[in-house]
Amino acid sequence: MTWLPPSASTFAPNVDFVLMLITVISVISCVLISFLLIYFVIKYRRKTDDDPTPAITHDSFLETLWTIIPTILCIVIFLYGYVYYDEYTTTPKNAYEINVTGQSWIWTFDYSNGKKTLNELYVPINQPIRLVMQSKDVLHSFFVPAFRVKQDVVGGRYTFINFTATQEGVFKIYCTEYCGTGHSDMGGKVHVLSKDKYAAWQSDSGSKIVNASADIPLDQVGAELRNSKGCVVCHNIDGAAGGTGPTWKGLFGKKRNFEDGSSTIADENYLRESIEYPTEKMVKGYQPLMPAYKGLLADYEITAIIEYIKTLK
Repeated sequence: MTWLPPSASTFAPNVDFVLMLITVISVISCVLISFLLIYFVIKYRRKTDDDPTPAITHDSFLETLWTIIPTILCIVIFLYGYVYYDEYTTTPKNAYEINVTGQSWIWTFDYSNGKKTLNELYVPINQPIRLVMQSKDVLHSFFVPAFRVKQDVVGGRYTFINFTATQEGVFKIYCTEYCGTGHSDMGGKVHVLSKDKYAAWQSDSGSKIVNASADIPLDQVGAELRNSKGCVVCHNIDGAAGGTGPTWKGLFGKKRNFEDGSSTIADENYLRESIEYPTEKMVKGYQPLMPAYKGLLADYEITAIIEYIKTLK
């Protein structure tokens, strides 16, 4: 169905089938009811004052029919929904587990081999995956349209998603539960890799680097990282005040005043510390909402972000 997102998991065709079944039933019912409504209006209209509408009390056969048929349709939809829901919630024995943490306004993924990624989930094709999810703050909701899977992510408890990706490629992640001012930018990507490429990615000790190519300037890499790593949600680059986090425009070399009364100049070391341990020195007027990026960004990526900030005069 071209009006739906790509179908890229074993579960997606089942969801699409139920959706199409309900759509077909709804369309047929709408057309039939509309036709009968118009037909009865014409057939039983009052023609003259001396020709009143016949008094029709009931028809037992028709009343039974329009009770039984919708009941059967509801039962059919329920059975399909129950079977597919059971498949959705049952974890395969050979599933690969990945821990997911939602936080305003980023997704963090922790893998069994110790790797971490930010807003980018890496999975092998045709491998059952189980996501064990939790929230560090407010209610979030993890949604991958191409996989037809969605689940609320709640603080203080774990929730789960099971899926098996069937197509290589990159697919969007959305948060579908309003979680604050950065909700609409709380996105991410699922990278579905071949078994060989996934094994190579697992063996790579560094974090994912965006466009880490020798012919791309560091500041341009930093600009891309601002979007892919969630910085865009809290830090604007136009100098506007009132954001969740300080603006990046004119930040480098500027004096920063902290809540404890101390201050410093925003040089390279300060910016690195602020990225890795953002709550260590809280700038006046801002809340400690930013997560620690220590271990989530490679040294190259931190340097690229700092170089990008330097260009924002």
